[in-house]
Amino acid sequence: MKKILQINLKFKVTRAELEKAFLEVAKPIADVKGLLWKVWLINEAEKSAGGIYLFKDDASVEAYLKGKIVAGIMTHPALSNIEAKVFDILPKHTKITRGPVG
Repeated sequence: MKKILQINLKFKVTRAELEKAFLEVAKPIADVKGLLWKVWLINEAEKSAGGIYLFKDDASVEAYLKGKIVAGIMTHPALSNIEAKVFDILPKHTKITRGPVG
């Protein structure tokens, strides 16, 4: 069963600096085994950012959470209040509202 991962965090740098850092990890994240897609999020006014990810299964999301990319996020000095949550998808409801999780 596909899984949604939601990561939220606070940042202590400018938006431009954060976007540059995100671009540096975008390709490695895109290459993560089992990742189907990621939507990048930012709320500059609240200094908040994050992402919504769709993984093909529980094993893929768990491997990502235990991997080098997330370890780097968790220890980065410009990031704080990092929260990661994994969700199951309600397929019938999502289909009605055209969620892109097929």
